[in-house]
Amino acid sequence: MATDLNTINVGGVTYSKTDYDAMQAAKTTNRMNDSLDKDAFLQLLVTQMQYQDPLDPQDNSEYVAQLAQFSSLEQMTNVYKSVEEVSKLVSNIDTSVLVGQLSSMIGKDISWSQETVQLDASGKAIMDANGNPVTVSTDYVGTVKGVNIVDGSPKIVAEYNGKTYEVAIGDVRQVGESVL
Repeated sequence: MATDLNTINVGGVTYSKTDYDAMQAAKTTNRMNDSLDKDAFLQLLVTQMQYQDPLDPQDNSEYVAQLAQFSSLEQMTNVYKSVEEVSKLVSNIDTSVLVGQLSSMIGKDISWSQETVQLDASGKAIMDANGNPVTVSTDYVGTVKGVNIVDGSPKIVAEYNGKTYEVAIGDVRQVGESVL
């Protein structure tokens, strides 16, 4: 009786829970592989040639058209991969240039503002009438101590009253000696 609790009946067929889970996982994997790539296209073409009716063969121009489509698909795939690589390269160059520019700010004064969620006495976020947290903008003035890259984005490391802050570039209001 204990095994009856661990079985699933689908369409009159009884599966153990383990087999049913494996079958569902295989269906999910098959759904993820529904897109056709160039290898699938070639397999389809070869299968089509293999099973054609010898008394009524397919016209050669249809095969040539399919091969032309395959060639176009392969070229588009190669162009896409190349554009992706160029995009990554440009992004890395942009980040490197920005880090170099930000590094020249080390030792300079900086002012920035940051939004923080307002908390009540118990440490819970205060909510407005719409259920959104109430935020307060705080202005800081400190000294740039370095540059960090966080999730691919450069951030300024600044010191204010003995505490270190990571400042997003968009939060910077002013850089230089006249900040104080």
